[in-house]
Amino acid sequence: MFISKEEISLRAIEPADAALLYRWENDLSIWNVSERLLPISNFEIEQFILNSQDIYAGKQIRFMIDVDKNGEKVTIGTSDVYEFDAQHLRAGIGIYISSGYQSKGFGKMAVRLTEKYCFEVLGLYQVFCRISENNLSSIRLFESLQYKQTGRHTGWLKFNGQFIDQFQYQLNNFDFNLRENHES
Repeated sequence: MFISKEEISLRAIEPADAALLYRWENDLSIWNVSERLLPISNFEIEQFILNSQDIYAGKQIRFMIDVDKNGEKVTIGTSDVYEFDAQHLRAGIGIYISSGYQSKGFGKMAVRLTEKYCFEVLGLYQVFCRISENNLSSIRLFESLQYKQTGRHTGWLKFNGQFIDQFQYQLNNFDFNLRENHES
């Protein structure tokens, strides 16, 4: 366990996670969110796991999201910190929660833990996310965490033969601290 709160924790990715990641990454139903066009191989997953834990070298890091279910840790998703920029002190956040665990508050808790890592460990000034206009649950999630919509790419993504917009949301460390102090 790396960082935790209540029944949820973020931890480093392990080789034992390869089969689960293979299944999630090759799930066609989420390719529109991840912007994938091709399946990913077991070899690629294994290489990613072995080479992805230095955020300064790879500009990204992935955490596994675990929940405590009847005293046992169950992996329910991933939290990605991507496009890490050490000069401008910013990074993107991406969350994946597997279907059986969505809409239960785990995504919100995972984002908050990821923010904590970004602001308190990495010392970032701001975090951001990019969300397609049709991903209403993610829009609601990030807006509930006081992210501000700061950009809109018009017709940016092709989805089911139509071009849709993509929004950018941001949260800076000042607003993060205000929110955290207000809620504690």
